[in-house]
Amino acid sequence: MLDRKDSQSMPTQQDMSQYIHNPLWDLFYQYMIDQYHITPKYEFSKCSWEYGWNIKIKKSQKTLCTIYPRENYFTVMVVIGKKEKDSFEQILPTLHNNIQNIYANTQEGNGQKWLMIDLEDDNKQYEDIKKIINIKVCGK
Repeated sequence: MLDRKDSQSMPTQQDMSQYIHNPLWDLFYQYMIDQYHITPKYEFSKCSWEYGWNIKIKKSQKTLCTIYPRENYFTVMVVIGKKEKDSFEQILPTLHNNIQNIYANTQEGNGQKWLMIDLEDDNKQYEDIKKIINIKVCGK
């Protein structure tokens, strides 16, 4: 069983799946692999803000998102930078209300907004996360 705070024991996909205990996690994980042909990277963060294991999804050295496992759900962090801002803001009115609120209430720093979006259900918010990540990949 996964102990998110144990830096000596790198989790496996199965450990993450058991810990998160939500079928949406497995769908999202497989979608990212199939869609972007990537290998998720497990990293241990010693940052006091989010200490413990997380999963980085990178394509060509560019981080598309970082995933923080939770019990029964997971949090996807997506950074909207200067390159993606215009494209993101064009689709923002079509996104789930919760994502609109997160964006509106997230302070910008160095031209970036770090959006922390909890995923629990296979709903519009989940579909919107995939659109946002695609903007990160395409730059538009």
